[in-house]
Amino acid sequence: MRTLICGSIAYDTIMVFRDRFQNHILPDQLHILNVAFLVPDMRREFGGCAGNIAYTLKLLGGDPLIMATVGDDCEPYSYRLQKLELSQEHVRRVPDTFTAQAFITTDLDDNQITAFHPGAMDRSHDNHVHEANGVKLGIIAPDGREGMLQHAAEFHAAGIPFVFDPGQGLPMFTPDELNEFVSMASFVAVNDYEGQLLQERTGKKLEELAQRVRALIVTLGARGSLILTDGQRLEIPGVKANAVVDPTGCGDAYRAGLLYGIVNGFDWPTTGRLASLLGAIKIAKRGGQNHHFSRDEIGQRYKEQFGSRPW
Repeated sequence: MRTLICGSIAYDTIMVFRDRFQNHILPDQLHILNVAFLVPDMRREFGGCAGNIAYTLKLLGGDPLIMATVGDDCEPYSYRLQKLELSQEHVRRVPDTFTAQAFITTDLDDNQITAFHPGAMDRSHDNHVHEANGVKLGIIAPDGREGMLQHAAEFHAAGIPFVFDPGQGLPMFTPDELNEFVSMASFVAVNDYEGQLLQERTGKKLEELAQRVRALIVTLGARGSLILTDGQRLEIPGVKANAVVDPTGCGDAYRAGLLYGIVNGFDWPTTGRLASLLGAIKIAKRGGQNHHFSRDEIGQRYKEQFGSRPW
């Protein structure tokens, strides 16, 4: 069954400063801050929540359909999606814009300075859910503000269940808007920090919000995740990674497992464990789309971790 993934497509440019920011920023001179960092190490990754989620869901054997906006510089990403056999039917090119881009500089203490240019992402509302055929499940991942609001309303009007995954976009919305998202969604997925922020902004405990959806999922990093559903509190164990290299895109890999489990009717313990395993596999590779596995390999790793296969 087709899963519509509404979210961003972006380029991530990651640079490494071989020193510490604190050695070059004078606290008493912040009012006239003017610094430059030499970054001999640089790489460019394909990213964005929609691209990352679709990538992992495709590896699982799912049928992801990306709905996103890109700019005039989209050709390298378009070529990649073509090679991955990911449909670009609903990837809209917005003339005279850049594809969304993050420029991330990391120092030796893993502190980061990030500049993010939304570019074409701010026109995500040019896409409409009703333009996609055969969709049985959706997700609203971080995207342009107006697009997220519009797509939630369109999923709800069409009777298509969807996951509300506000991510770093959560602060863009008012308490009333967040409550409306939850009212329309079938599922909510947040990390632990976002979960705390969602409680503060809505004025409701997660347990209260969970009563309004089929399931509310909170990822907890290496500690696993928590699934609140039908009055139950399911604690999903974390999976020890072979290596801890880069957390970028781990949440997106988890959400791919979540979507796969929902579409295929898995129970929540199985769905959560599959999602957790995918996050652990991803963290061993740099970037959000450089991990690889076959369905058989993921089934075997699941069995080694949890004692049985998910399929």
